[in-house]
Amino acid sequence: MTNLEKLPVTVITGFLGSGKTTLISRLMRNPGGRRLAVVVNEFGDVGVDGEILKGCAIPDCPAENIVELANGCICCTVADEFIPTIEALMALNPRPDHILIETSGLALPKPLLKAFDWPDIRSRITVDGVIALADAEAVAAGRFAPNVAAVDRQRQADDSIDHETPLSEVFEDQIACADLILLTKRDLAGPEGVARARALIAAESPRPIPVIEVAEGIVDPRVILGLGAAAEDDIEARPSHHDGAEDHEHDDFDSVVIDIPELSDPADLVARITDLANRRNILRVKGYAAVRGKPMRLLVQAVGARVRHQYDRPWQQGEDRRGRLVVIAEHDDIDEPALRAILAPERAAAE
Repeated sequence: MTNLEKLPVTVITGFLGSGKTTLISRLMRNPGGRRLAVVVNEFGDVGVDGEILKGCAIPDCPAENIVELANGCICCTVADEFIPTIEALMALNPRPDHILIETSGLALPKPLLKAFDWPDIRSRITVDGVIALADAEAVAAGRFAPNVAAVDRQRQADDSIDHETPLSEVFEDQIACADLILLTKRDLAGPEGVARARALIAAESPRPIPVIEVAEGIVDPRVILGLGAAAEDDIEARPSHHDGAEDHEHDDFDSVVIDIPELSDPADLVARITDLANRRNILRVKGYAAVRGKPMRLLVQAVGARVRHQYDRPWQQGEDRRGRLVVIAEHDDIDEPALRAILAPERAAAE
């Protein structure tokens, strides 16, 4: 690539826990001959995804090429954070061949595309493509509306009634903006679930969009990089629930950080998170924990009652061995004292 060519950017979007970080870590290890840079936009101020990706850094995507923008929507902080970050990555020597942007799970992708029209970068960068990840099990279960069939019946009976939840709007906006959809967690959904997910995605797609099934983020980089979509010039073909609005709101969702004491057994934390998912309407839990007698830090990722955990790296010398979890939910479902009482009852009692 010469410095006169536009630098391609791939926007990777998708609902909470759909596998975006797993996909990017795979691309970092197998970039198809490209030198990558990565921008991670977190929701909540504990940088879980950025830490995971920096742990995967390799010569073609070293740690200095991985930038985390935490606790804010990058399309709402264009001048202050997004543009300086992109300019800094373009100024690296050697210059990246391709930039990956991982949006937060609650992000609306279309406003981000509009940010690429910013005068300082629009002549130097192009949006190579928007990749949307969809969790096959979650989509098949119709979790983006309380009762999909009932909502459809009510819409048919009265066009003025809108029973969509904010989650469904986020999902539909991500699908509508995509150039390619990756259907993840197919093993959990099973063949029938995958078929239902494909049908729901097709129903929400404003145009034919390729859908590819993937497992554990494994996909040939030639399939998703180098699409040449120039999405910044094709915004009108990507409809959104928020078209016509002067700004887009983030008040539907909120997050809280819970400090947790050192654990004696990871199974206890898994049980607490499962209990939380069963008792309260929580979307996502992610973060770290310290396990007594273990030199490694425990990484925790949960979507609803589905909890995954693994030891990801040693605790560093002098590092505070405390656990921290980010809990994400719709705004009205965030009850910080109740969350602390479930996830850290010893600390809550002390307070």
